[in-house]
Amino acid sequence: MFSTLVSLSPETAKKFKYWQVRTMLVTWAAYAVFFVMRKSISMAMPGIQTDLGVSKAQLGIFLTLHGIIYGVSRFANGFVVHKFMARNFIACGLLLCAICNFVFGFSSTALVMGIVWVLHGWFQGMGWPPNARLLPYWIPPQELATKMSRWNTSHCVGAVLILITGGYLASLGWRNVFFVPAILAVIMAIALWFLIRDTPVSVGLPELAAGENYVRAKDKKEESAEYKAFIKRQVFRNPYVWIVAISNLFVYVLRFAILDWGPTILKEWKGMHLSHAGWMVAAFEISGAIGIVACGWITDKYFDGKGSRVCAIAMALASLFMFMFWGTIDSAVWVSLLALIAAGFCIYGTQSLILVVVSNMATKRAAAVANGFIGLWGYGATIITGVLLGLMTDKFGWKTSFGFLIFLGIIGAILLSFAWKAKATGYEELEAETK
Repeated sequence: MFSTLVSLSPETAKKFKYWQVRTMLVTWAAYAVFFVMRKSISMAMPGIQTDLGVSKAQLGIFLTLHGIIYGVSRFANGFVVHKFMARNFIACGLLLCAICNFVFGFSSTALVMGIVWVLHGWFQGMGWPPNARLLPYWIPPQELATKMSRWNTSHCVGAVLILITGGYLASLGWRNVFFVPAILAVIMAIALWFLIRDTPVSVGLPELAAGENYVRAKDKKEESAEYKAFIKRQVFRNPYVWIVAISNLFVYVLRFAILDWGPTILKEWKGMHLSHAGWMVAAFEISGAIGIVACGWITDKYFDGKGSRVCAIAMALASLFMFMFWGTIDSAVWVSLLALIAAGFCIYGTQSLILVVVSNMATKRAAAVANGFIGLWGYGATIITGVLLGLMTDKFGWKTSFGFLIFLGIIGAILLSFAWKAKATGYEELEAETK
């Protein structure tokens, strides 16, 4: 079926393993830095309000527009990234985001900040598509769920890093929350450019065989027209990709509701001190990282790579744990914490696996486009978690708006169940066509 490293000579397999690990570690660190910059504004908002008089409504608009533009950028870049070297694309994205962070940190007016943060959202969209394209070239499809899930802990680590260090940086001045991550991004961009390569072939190694014959045969003729037809077939005419993409909207609603509003929810609704609330949201992220790794391993070990099934189960459990959090009395802090940790485990497990599912469905040739497509749906969630959730909470309170989140989570679980019969990958059909 699929060739693995076992079919290579010991020396070649060792070299391949070295470059695989090296590529995963460097891109993992780079994406964590992308996320540090993306969430830096969350830790700087109190200082911005106090120092510059920028209102919560204005900051909320920044967050919503940033998320929407990011989703559009991620989708658009999924189409163009195959024309460029992935390492160049990632490094360029890091540098452009760093510039935006520097400019934002030096700005003092809401209009300039808003424009810069929207641009930042676009450049952030240059982070995921090249990684979605690059990683399947280094990881066999039967190992993708496990290894890519480990890789996906990068955004959790980035979020935890800024949640923990951001408070200390802000105590020295909120502008430092932007300057320090920007410097880190410049260093990371330079290191990444020198340390990784796009494909095994570029370092004298054989290509992974999954889908290799099909891609090679097709790439040599009618590239543009044939590639567009391939994208339509594997992504836009694939009903399972559509099911997973729409479901991703509801997964991200739960994720962003806690990540962006978590400290406020815990302070205003559950009556916790803000510093304790910050650590609880960090625990949510840490649990999410564990969930990412665990769900990926479970997919390969017990579900034969059929991640859509694990996604449906995990999303249903996430809704259950969110309901437990919703029903917990305010004084039961530990019960709330455990429910939030369990929800984070399931939410991030689902979110990570969805990326793997569509990568395998679309194959490595269309993985960047497929991931951009589901990202467009996922970051559309900021419309709900930003403006809509804020308005609903102002009118009805947190208990009602949180109940609405649980309802959306249940819808997401039901939608994912419709992809239960989806095959683990799209490679088998492609290989059959070349025989």
